[in-house]
Amino acid sequence: MLVLLKFLQSLVKALHTEGTPGQVALGMTLGAALGLTPLMSLHNLLIVAAIFLLNVSVPGAVLGLTIFTPLGFILDPVFDRIGLVILEATPFQGLWTTLYNEPVVPFSNFNNSVLLGSIIGYVALAVPIFFAARFGVARYRATLGARVQRSKWYKAITASKVYNVYRLFRPE
Repeated sequence: MLVLLKFLQSLVKALHTEGTPGQVALGMTLGAALGLTPLMSLHNLLIVAAIFLLNVSVPGAVLGLTIFTPLGFILDPVFDRIGLVILEATPFQGLWTTLYNEPVVPFSNFNNSVLLGSIIGYVALAVPIFFAARFGVARYRATLGARVQRSKWYKAITASKVYNVYRLFRPE
């Protein structure tokens, strides 16, 4: 029950933040990168830094992470196959050898087939995720946003203790 409440709160926060639909969508897109790729990876430090340094919606990033993490686990076999095909491709063998002999690059774990495949899958999906999220947020705000804010369940979610603690630390 608590997990469902937290998901609903992140959804509400993301959809009702002051950010533009583009900022929320970019946050969701960067959160999708965290959700689709293995979390303990060097590239995810760059993604987290981008979320906090760029003018994107942090609740949108949390929502993207929440939505795309289960999808990432479901697609792991597909990502593994994509990564294996690329790692075993003859034209890339010299590139992989060169990258592996560089000082920092091996720490990126690029030779993990699931990681490589998931990064390629994310790159292929990033633009459609952004445009779909931007359209969805804009459409939601134009049609349902005000009605949802007046609803009983919205008031119950925003009145919960977890939400109130979040509001204490939220910069205004």
